[in-house]
Amino acid sequence: MKSETKGWMLLAVLACIWGSSFILMKKGMFTASGEVIFSDVQVASLRMLFASIALLPMAIRAFRRIKSFRDLILLVIVGFFGNYFPAYLFTYAELGLSSGYTGMLNSCTPIFALLIGFVIFKDRLTRIQLLGVLIGTVGIVLLSIAGQDLELSGDWRHVFAVVLASMCYGISLNTIKYTLQGYTSIDITSMAFFTVLLPSVVVTFTSGTLETIQINDFAVSGLIYILVLSLVGTAFAVILFNQLIASSSVLFASSVTYLIPIVAVIIGVSVGEKIGIYQLLSMVIVLLGVFIANYLPKLNWYKSRYNG
Repeated sequence: MKSETKGWMLLAVLACIWGSSFILMKKGMFTASGEVIFSDVQVASLRMLFASIALLPMAIRAFRRIKSFRDLILLVIVGFFGNYFPAYLFTYAELGLSSGYTGMLNSCTPIFALLIGFVIFKDRLTRIQLLGVLIGTVGIVLLSIAGQDLELSGDWRHVFAVVLASMCYGISLNTIKYTLQGYTSIDITSMAFFTVLLPSVVVTFTSGTLETIQINDFAVSGLIYILVLSLVGTAFAVILFNQLIASSSVLFASSVTYLIPIVAVIIGVSVGEKIGIYQLLSMVIVLLGVFIANYLPKLNWYKSRYNG
């Protein structure tokens, strides 16, 4: 198989896996008729627990390569801001928001990554990047406001939970980019998940998860969705993402950012969730900002035209 064809196939598979993660969270919490299976806290803790255990063998090998205590602290930051906190924020958000709308809000992550890089890590923004950030920010505000037209049961707290999760991802991505360059992404991911293993165990066993499994008739089906979310959507997806980077480029691999919300919306609509034209237009504005800020400065025709 040609490298280019393989790259496109991996990109499509990753978009489907990560784009479907939002509906899998919902399926782990509720039955098709809306009955509660697991609470949002239980789903998040189980997701972190299963993923941490799946990546444990790689984490044990990777820990031998840790260079300093500082790096360990940075890995803890990545573990909590890149995985642990967002897991709970997303499941809480889906108590009141549709999976498709949650996926749309998640498209804010690249904008927050640029803003946090600028504010905390003093990464310079070019004029075209600043324009992209401004457009993306407008899209975020419009997307947040547009959610009120969907007649969902959630409120601003649920919307803010997704925005906060996206900010957490921005902190994690910048920490990896600027402080952990000496490690592979698989090493970083596995060690980061190891750092959240203990709190995941504690929350799992103190949130009534075992009692739910024993008394809830739908617990088995809920666990299956959570297992798929944890093992396929985390451990397996990380391996695929690294293969995609190896067979193409970081720029091409990051194109999955555009496809995830589209997949989330398609899946949401297919299961009867409401998505309005204003929400779609707001998402397009966010993605336009992401494109301008991240891709336009790297295109050869742009460089030749504006940089001489």
